[in-house]
Amino acid sequence: MFRRWRTPPPGAFTLERQDHSLTLPPIDSRTDPDALLQSLKREEAASQKGSLKIFFGMCAGVGKTYDMLTAAREIRSKGVNVAVGYVETHGRRETEDLLNGLSIVPRKAVEYRGAIFSEMDIDAILARRPTLVLVDELAHSNAPGSRHAKRYQDVLELLENGVAVFTTLNVQHLESRADTVAQITGSIVRETVPDSIFASADSVKIVDLPPDELLKRLAEGKVYTPERSREAVQHFFRPGNLTALREMALRLVAERVDHQLRDLMRSQSIPGPWKSGQRLVVGISPSPNSVKLIRWARRTAYTMDASWVAVHVETARPLGDGARDLLAKNIKLAQELGAEIVSTADDDVAEGILRVAREQNGTQILVGKPERRFRIRAGMLDRLIERSGDLDIYVVGGDETVTRKAAPPYIPEIQSGIRQYLVAAFVVSLTTLVLYPLREPVGYQSISLLLLLVLVFLPLKLDAGPVLLAAALSAIAWNFFFIPPQFTFAIGLLQDVLMFCAYFGVAAVTGVLTARIRGRERIVRSREQHASALYDMARELAGARSQADVVSVAVRIIKKHFDAEVAVLLSQADRDIATAAHPAGTLPMDEKEFGVAAWVYWNERKAGRFTDTLPSATGTYYPLSGPRYPLGVVGIKRSIDAPWTFDQEHVLQSFFRQLSSALEREQLNEITKRSIVVAESEKLYNTVFSSLSHELRTPVAAILAAADTLQSERGKGDNELERTLLDEISSAAGRLDRLVQSLLDVTRLESGLLRPRIDWSDVRDVIAKAVEDVSSETGRAIGISIAEGVSLIRADFGLLVQSLANVLRNAATYTPAGTPIDIDARIRGNEFGITIEDSGPGFPETAVPHIFEKFYRVEGTKAGGTGLGLTIAKGFIEAQGGSIRAENRPEGGARMIILLPYSPPDASIQEADS
Repeated sequence: MFRRWRTPPPGAFTLERQDHSLTLPPIDSRTDPDALLQSLKREEAASQKGSLKIFFGMCAGVGKTYDMLTAAREIRSKGVNVAVGYVETHGRRETEDLLNGLSIVPRKAVEYRGAIFSEMDIDAILARRPTLVLVDELAHSNAPGSRHAKRYQDVLELLENGVAVFTTLNVQHLESRADTVAQITGSIVRETVPDSIFASADSVKIVDLPPDELLKRLAEGKVYTPERSREAVQHFFRPGNLTALREMALRLVAERVDHQLRDLMRSQSIPGPWKSGQRLVVGISPSPNSVKLIRWARRTAYTMDASWVAVHVETARPLGDGARDLLAKNIKLAQELGAEIVSTADDDVAEGILRVAREQNGTQILVGKPERRFRIRAGMLDRLIERSGDLDIYVVGGDETVTRKAAPPYIPEIQSGIRQYLVAAFVVSLTTLVLYPLREPVGYQSISLLLLLVLVFLPLKLDAGPVLLAAALSAIAWNFFFIPPQFTFAIGLLQDVLMFCAYFGVAAVTGVLTARIRGRERIVRSREQHASALYDMARELAGARSQADVVSVAVRIIKKHFDAEVAVLLSQADRDIATAAHPAGTLPMDEKEFGVAAWVYWNERKAGRFTDTLPSATGTYYPLSGPRYPLGVVGIKRSIDAPWTFDQEHVLQSFFRQLSSALEREQLNEITKRSIVVAESEKLYNTVFSSLSHELRTPVAAILAAADTLQSERGKGDNELERTLLDEISSAAGRLDRLVQSLLDVTRLESGLLRPRIDWSDVRDVIAKAVEDVSSETGRAIGISIAEGVSLIRADFGLLVQSLANVLRNAATYTPAGTPIDIDARIRGNEFGITIEDSGPGFPETAVPHIFEKFYRVEGTKAGGTGLGLTIAKGFIEAQGGSIRAENRPEGGARMIILLPYSPPDASIQEADS
């Protein structure tokens, strides 16, 4: 089971995270409520995750791992639980020495193609529950078969589970810097980390080393082996390369510090010259050059502190499978780098980009440079510049190596497939064959109209490319077979030449326009289907009256619109994921698939088929997230083994948002119903409870008085039986009286009518009175230890005596006779503490959180208690501003600690007391 720790583990601490306590400025400062809300959200998100510290450097060998281990040892010396998840020493003796004394989590062996790879074991780390874990080489790619494809994804899971992480990273492994580093060094970087990981780190420490010193370390063999060092100096580790990488790393960290300063100015409402509002709009397409454009846009947005939108304009021309896959990769890269994705439809790409830019309040538009061989496409750039108005246009150059490897020269609508071109050629040939016998009775001019009529119908089934081919073939066929002189391409009359040109123009324009209309109609129909699906989902969910109805509706509509098998696993009452899929689902779930769903549930991230996390699963699993806790998981397996398109994924996410809202609505309805029932039951219970308690008190008092009278009159008699019976009556009546008093005390606590009378009370008198009452009832000896200087405290004498007596009585009842019970009273800073310890069996670990609940009794304990004593003690202590907690002693037995606010009495009160 993969479970997220909703709160940090015991003893957890926050690494390198400052206490950004929110200081509200005066009302006159007109604090932006949106900025305030964002600040609160950031604080809440930060409190639920582990902190991330990155040791950042320009390249290998500057000492990142060494600094990380040194910092970890310093933290461990303060008593923090530190574990080594993965550290690569590269055989450096001084680095290996720093590992001595640190707890190392064994690595997991992963087999791939007959080879064994050792990777970090996330499950073993989570099972150990360290406060801090060390993870070297953040950009490392895991061996195939691992849970995640990248190590940074392992780190994200650890952070989500409340574990703090120290890690190392080089500047060349940042996604947005990979192209620049490749240009500087000539080495292509294969392993990269999204810039969002670096930006979200709680702390970044730059580990810097001048290039000369690094080259000296390299020559001494402190970085690589001598053979590898010589090769590195000749290629990557050249002084010029190192200087450029050093500047890049220092500049990146400086930009981060500048961002932190701006955040501080915003959170503290410090006036300054900084202004927000920059927003970049990036046009992306199914082109390899879009990768460089996206990375460049991310760097620009980060430098300008601007948000950015990646927009794709869908035209009437359909995309081939390869183009769709490339577009999906480009969109995924933009999402990983923090872009907001917008998809729109338009015949004119420039107009679509400009429309989105204005809708999104963009200030700059970034587009890629048209490829050199396709200068006809530069018209789009010209139109973009002409119509941009106040918008700034940035044109980013493409990669020449990518251009040389690009697809062959553009053939219109080659994506239509060879079948459509063959159909177009066949139709023209068949029409020519049918019309050839009619050439003389009808005339070749009329034949052209019949051929044109056939061309008008072709775009209803074919795309623009095949229609253009049909227009060209029909014009050639008309010329060759029908225009005199026949069976030649020569045209004798001028009017026939003009008619031939007009025929070809009308055929081409009519066919292309009709195909374009069909393409636009296809886009509109697709979007209408998506809108209809969303409407059906909303309408059906609105009529659902239970969680079962909600799930059934979701499964039916997803299966209908996406032709997929669906499984739904909901959260249970204890907030854990259900142990079986909902019966309405159609996707079979085995143990492996359930493990993937459980991971998605606790991490609230997509995983499974066609993802980088657990991709060997049969289905793709999506989380249903609620505002407070996960609501469930949806698993989907398509009938075709292909990833979702961007539009399909967008519609699915809309489905899941609606489903989450409906599930939360039904859960709130159930909670409301239960709350009404509980409130009414509680009201009736309190009424009967109070009446019964008062009615019992009178006969109990009469029984006690009668028993006391009989004991005083016959106490000196010789009848042993009578004395025994009177003692039993008196003891039973006393227990019943305490029970009635306890019931009345609980009524007072729950009614809110309890008003403590806080005054100066002598600690010795309080403890002596409580010990006297309990000792007389139980006959147990109780040891008392009161620290010197403890005399007066501010408390309600009666409530404190009763609370202490209830705790002592509980200890006497549930510990063996003759075992010691001790009280220790002392001042603890600004609190006064009373500790009650016994040497009994202690509390079961599962019972500790419930000790103070009303009517709670530990299973298997002997009868004799009501389960109200500790509840009353807690209520009385908290009414006086104090607290009480229960715990087990390491050496055996239980411990109760009562803490009350303490302030020393002044001299006049001390004199009066003495």
